[in-house]
Order: sequence, then structure tokens, then C-alpha cells
Amino acid sequence: MATAAIFSSLRRRRSPSLEAFLSPVDLSGLPLVQTLAAISTEIISSFSGTRFSFQRRNARSLIRKIEIFLVLFESLAESRWGSTPSSSSSSSSTALLCLKELYLLLYRSKILLDYGAHSSKLWLLLQTQSISGYFHDLNQEISTLLDVFPVNDLSLSDDVREQIELLQSQSRRSRLYIDSNDESLRRTFYSFLDGFENGEIPNSIALRSFFAEKLQIKDSKSCGNEIEFLEEQIANHDGDVEPTGSVINGFVAITRYCRFLLFGFEEEWRIKNNNPKKKKSKRDGNDGFITVPKDFVCPISLDLMSDPVIISTGQTYDRTSIARWIEEGHCTCPKTGQMLVDSRIVPNRALKNLIVQWCAASGVSYESEFITDSQTNEGFVSGLPTKAAVEANKATVSILIEYLADGSEAAQTVAAREIRLLAKTGKENREFIAEAGAIPHLRRLLKSENAVAQENSVTAMLNLSIYEKNKSRIMEEDDCLEAIVSVLVSGLTVEAQENAAATLFSLSAVHEYKKRIAMADQCVEALASLLQNGTPRGKKDAVTALYNLSTHPENCSRMIEGGGVSSLVGALKNEGVAEEAAGALALLVRQSLGAEAIGKEESAVTGLMGMMRCGRPRGKENAVAALLELCRRGGAAVAERVLRAPAIAGVLQTLLFTGTKRARRKAASLARVFQRREHAAMRAGGYGFVGDVNGNRDGGNFTTDVSVPMSISISVPVL
Repeated sequence: MATAAIFSSLRRRRSPSLEAFLSPVDLSGLPLVQTLAAISTEIISSFSGTRFSFQRRNARSLIRKIEIFLVLFESLAESRWGSTPSSSSSSSSTALLCLKELYLLLYRSKILLDYGAHSSKLWLLLQTQSISGYFHDLNQEISTLLDVFPVNDLSLSDDVREQIELLQSQSRRSRLYIDSNDESLRRTFYSFLDGFENGEIPNSIALRSFFAEKLQIKDSKSCGNEIEFLEEQIANHDGDVEPTGSVINGFVAITRYCRFLLFGFEEEWRIKNNNPKKKKSKRDGNDGFITVPKDFVCPISLDLMSDPVIISTGQTYDRTSIARWIEEGHCTCPKTGQMLVDSRIVPNRALKNLIVQWCAASGVSYESEFITDSQTNEGFVSGLPTKAAVEANKATVSILIEYLADGSEAAQTVAAREIRLLAKTGKENREFIAEAGAIPHLRRLLKSENAVAQENSVTAMLNLSIYEKNKSRIMEEDDCLEAIVSVLVSGLTVEAQENAAATLFSLSAVHEYKKRIAMADQCVEALASLLQNGTPRGKKDAVTALYNLSTHPENCSRMIEGGGVSSLVGALKNEGVAEEAAGALALLVRQSLGAEAIGKEESAVTGLMGMMRCGRPRGKENAVAALLELCRRGGAAVAERVLRAPAIAGVLQTLLFTGTKRARRKAASLARVFQRREHAAMRAGGYGFVGDVNGNRDGGNFTTDVSVPMSISISVPVL
């Protein structure tokens, strides 16, 4: 059916108007005829002079049919059809139904013509057969409509009647028409794909003839627009649409290769004139920064959603946040408290598209906080990479690295950006980019005075570091770690500093690198500063990096000296990073040196108690583990502060019954410490340590209200 064209148009940035789906219930008679004439006139004026790149014959044929319909509508309007009582016969009722159907048909025609006039040339080429089918469907609908249209019962002139009858005859004889030239170009495009699939790079002369001469894609900007449109099709791809996402991905790779092969770096002038020395991040809502619409924020993480999904209660969350919530054993909706019928999650594609559009309009980078090899690039469902895509990307990378090595400053900036984008998806891309020698050139750009170049290079380094083998390549590159830390300390943009922190987090996933990273000059200090003063995104990057560094036992003293411990304690007050901060403190407190340093922080006990009361399950685990180790290793004074904390008995009791398995074990161990202290105080003639905020003593209610079974292990499991 032709309505398929409507849904195809949804893949474009503009959606069809509501009139495309609804018949005009409030229109009849003369107003309906006048409306139809106005729509027809608009279509003819909009598209009669348009030069269609493809579907020229089908488009011209449809426009000619609409011109004949316009003659019919004008004739009916002149005769004041529908405005007199005599027009209320059964034939007029049939005519009215037909005219309402024509209303819908005209809107579908308008959408299809607009789609053919303004869509990506490459996409139209790939969809040649389908779009030809849409035109044929419209012809069939016109034929069916005219078969029942009561032409002879209307007051039409002989000339108008003859034109309608001729249109009826032509529509009956119409056949599916696929332009042979369009089909030939489509096959040529597929031949390029086959060439890369077989390891043969197509001839540059053939590529130039195809893109520049036949398709009239004559500059880098036009090529970039084609790539963007094809990537939108991948993002919104339905499983039953041809070609598949993987094949489209191959065409994107070929087009990107041709962009740089044929048109070079035509954007250099723009980058030369757009090099901010220092800019603010656009991800924070303060001090004039852009505020994220609340509907785009995950209710759990309070961050901009990168992959929104719907659960059984109809609420939307970010995929990683709700998946973690369910994995922790929860069976209720975090926002409403309703029981979950099942644990299935469904992608909220409509909201995701709105988020992508908002980010593009606001100039906000739409990237996941940290991408793993198993995750998808910026929401693009690219499917498994084909050999053609891999080979085309390899050819592109070889061009980009040449410009990284010997190009102008602006060309290097563009090349770094493209490598950054290529490194976002797939371990294959990350592997061959590094193997081609990109890391030394990116390391050099980390010290660039060009803010855009520096930001692109550090983000490219981050994306490359996700592939496990590249971590060693980066760490073994001379001065590379120091250059990354330098960007963290004094990067030219806030986003560059944040991505440097994320890169350190990625690299510190390898245990033997953790100590070296922590010992890098100003590294811990800069992470601590970012955690205290950064944007929400920056704080998240910093706390995850500090957490990783805290897992190495030899980093404890460095974390204390560099202010890492103080910043982690302060972060307990920030809901967005409190859970990770508590986890890092739970690691550091296992060492006496760490316990002593944490114990000296005035707000440490209060912050951890707050996490035990109000945190998420994982945060409560970390908080109770940290408090337990503070009691064991922090000395008597710190232990007394912990056990004197207001309402600790009630918090522990709640955790013993509602916490996770590990949290219950830790709470039971802390309860034993509490009991031993209380019993010792009672033997000495005291009343224990527990008191309310007014100083009133509780004579050991905890020991009678909470039973600690002897079967509960006192051992401290590894986090």
C-alpha cells in the first residue's frame, strides 16, 4: 500500500502532518472541494518545477494526475457543488466519499513527492524498487477510486469529463515502472560494496564518476549529509526493511571513504575560524549552561538517558540503570513502587529520537558515559560489521592517518574527529585504527593549542582504549599517559578534561597500570578536583577513575596525599556519585592508613550513615562495609563515633532484614561490634554508647530488638 511511504517518511527529520492519517470529518460539500483544490495547487506549485534525482517519470506522472484532479475540483467549485439541496442524492453521497478518499490520497502523494525530492540521494537509490512500488500503489488507488466515482452524475463539462475518463483509462493500464538508469546506478553502488567485500578497493575514477558526476554529490558537506541520513536509517531500522542495517553500515563506510578520497578536507577553513581556547561544557544546568529537559533524565541516575527503555509499568529509564536495579533483586518500579509484571524492557525509540534531536539542536554531545565493546555506538543499531564495512573503514583510516602525520593543523583536527567517530563502534575499528599507527599522532595532538583538536584526540584515545589490546599500546607509548593527565589537569575544554578522566578510568581497568596511573604527577589531585568541582558528567568520570585506582592496595597513600580521600568523602553528599564514592572508601578503609585518614574526615561517618539510610542497595552495601572497617581499623575514637551515630540501631536492623546478602552479612558483623562495645560498657557500669540527638540514653534496646544468629559469618568477603 502507498501508506508504507508515510511510515518510511518517519525516518526523516520531519514527520508527516496529522492530516495524512485522518479523513476530513468536518468538511463536506463546497468547503471540501475548495480544500482539495488548495492542496492540489500547493502540490503542483511545490513539485512541478522540482528536478527529482530519481523517480523522475513516476513523479511527473503523479503530478500530471493531480493537475487533472485540480481541473475537476475547480469545475466542481465553479458549479457550487454540494451547496444546493439538489446535490444530496445517493450519487452525491458516493461522490462525497470519493472526495474524502481523494483528500487522503493527495496528502500521501504530497508526502511521497516530498520524500523523493528531499531525501538522501543514496538512500533513494537503495530504495529504488520500494519507492517505485509506492508510486504504483498510488496509481492503483487512483484507478480504484475513479472506477466508483460518479462522473456522469455530476454537472461537469464535456472537456472535464473526457479528461477524467482518460485519467481513469491510463490508471487502469498503469504498470510498475522502475527506471532503468536508477536501477543501473543502484547496481553500481552494490558493486562497490562487493569490491570491498572481496578485498578490492574500487578505482578512484569510477568512484568520482559515480558520486560527483552521476549523483551530483560534489563536496565534502554533501557527502557528510548523505552519511548522516544513512546513519539515521540504521538508528531507526526495522528488521523487515531492506537493505539490512549491516549492509547500510557498509554503504556508510564506502561513502565516508569517498568523502576523504574525493573531496579531501574542505572543512579546514571552518575549523581555522572556530577554535575556542576555552569553553564551558554544555552538559551542566548551572551558570548559563543548557538545562536538560526533565523527561530526558533517568529517574534513577538523574543523567541524560543514552538508551531509554520502557518497563512493564510504563515508566522509562536508562537501560543500564534499570538493568542494574533489576539485577539487584528488585521487583518493583523505582518511580511508582508498582510490582513489575516481568523483567522485560522495551526500547523507547520515540524518546530516544527526541533526545538525539534535542542534543543536535542544543549542541550537546550525545555519547554514553562509558562505552564497552558490547555496547552500541550512540544508540546506532549498526548490526554486525560486514567485511565490506571493515575494509572501507580501513581504507579511510589510512587516508586519515596520512593527514594526522603531515596535514595542516586544521586537517589534523578533522582527521582526529573522524578517527574519534570511527573508534566509537566495534572492536574491529578500534583494533585496526591502533594497528595503523594512530596513537602516536593522537598523543601529539593532546598537547595542541587547538581546543577542538585536543578534545577530539583525547576522546579518540578514550574510544580506542575500550579495546583491551589498545590499553597496552597507549600505556607503552612514550609520554602518552603524561599527556592524558596533562589534559585532565589543564585541558582547553571541560569536555576534554572529562574525557581524559574517562580514559584513565578505562586504562585503570588493567591492574598493573593502576599504580602507575596513580603515581603520575597531579593525576589524583586533578581527579579529586574534578570530583569536587566538575559537572555531573565530570564528577561521574572522576569518581569511577578514583574507584578503580582505589582497588590497588599500594595506591592508598597516594590517594590520601592527593586529596582523593577527602574528595570521596565529600562526594557522599552528591546523589549522582555517592554510591561509587562509598565503594572506593570501602576499599581504602581496609588498610589502617586509609581507615585513619577516613576517620579524620569529620563528615565521613555522617555521609556513610546517610548512604545506609537512603542509598540504593549497592550503596548501602558499600557504606556498611566501610563503617565496619572503620570500627575495626580506625581506632577506638572513630569506632565510638560510629557507634554513637544517631539511629544506628534502627538502620542496622532495617538492613539486616531488607539488605542484599552481602549487606546483611556486613550489618550483622557491625551489629556484633556494637553488642561487644555495649556489653563492655554495661560491665563497667555504663549504659552503652547509643543515645538520641538530645542525649537521652537507650539502655540497650538494640540487643533486645535485634537478634544476630550465630550462623551468620563474621568474615569479611572481598568486594
